[in-house]
Amino acid sequence: MASSINQNAYSGALPNFRNLGILLRILVFVNIAAVAAALVKSASPRTLWWEFIEISASVEPLLIASLVVLATISDPLRRMPYFLGVAAVLGIELALTSVFHFAGRALFEVEFGPLGRHWALVALTTAALLVYLGLRGRALSPALTEARLQALQARIRPHFLYNSINAVLSLIRQDPRRAEAALEDMADLFRVLMADNRELAPLARELELCRQYLELEQLRLGERLQVEWHVENMPRDALVPPLVLQPLLENAVYHGIEPRLMPGVISVNVYASREEVHAVLRNPYQREGNHHAGNKMALANIRERLQLHFDAEATLVTRVSGDTFQVHIVMPYIKGGKP
Repeated sequence: MASSINQNAYSGALPNFRNLGILLRILVFVNIAAVAAALVKSASPRTLWWEFIEISASVEPLLIASLVVLATISDPLRRMPYFLGVAAVLGIELALTSVFHFAGRALFEVEFGPLGRHWALVALTTAALLVYLGLRGRALSPALTEARLQALQARIRPHFLYNSINAVLSLIRQDPRRAEAALEDMADLFRVLMADNRELAPLARELELCRQYLELEQLRLGERLQVEWHVENMPRDALVPPLVLQPLLENAVYHGIEPRLMPGVISVNVYASREEVHAVLRNPYQREGNHHAGNKMALANIRERLQLHFDAEATLVTRVSGDTFQVHIVMPYIKGGKP
């Protein structure tokens, strides 16, 4: 799978049939078509359900088999010229239709109707799906998608900037070496912030930036900010969107630590499970006060960036449990070179 945001965008080739979002759209499209066919065939509302069951009995096995085959050979199909790939998909669908037509008749001794009619329906449905996916791909063309991503990235302007500068200034006379190291950390963070972030980056580098950010915050918050790292099972070769975790940690500091007089703990847990990368962030939660303002905007920003990169294959879920706020991100495990 490509490491660029363009993996879900139109590139003059067939869509990625391994992408969960593409598979879900095909499932929904075909089942809506089955419901429409049942509506046309049913004589009354009472017979609608039975008509749908009868249509589904022949449609669903073919649909599942088609998704499995297309997902299996997705890479070769995407390497073909577009019209050759379309012809290959159409040929595969007609061949599967023939197999199910004759196998169903032989195994269940049921007459499914003329094969030519089934071919026509499958060809029409396949063509409609490919047109829809092609139009959607053009709507998410690289230029438009990258422009949207850059606009979202431009909104990430860390609140810690001015506070960190003041913290560094206070250290210059007391501890010049520590002040110099803090300025280097700030430079690294803003270098990433201002960079071209269309490409995925190593997870290990993202965690390093998170550590640098939290060290800067500890300059001004001192012992009030405590961090627990659970990254022993982190997949270091995984690729993730740049700055996907740092803004969430910024939220955790601003909304969970700053309002407190007592020390608070931010927990960072990153691990891999079932070809997915999980990142679970927890911080103290106070139900009173106005420090929750702006939290939803940052979360919506991260959600949209995940969707632009991974479509439906990534999720971001928040949960409040007692006095703890949790963010749980799930991303596909895309492997890259080790940092």
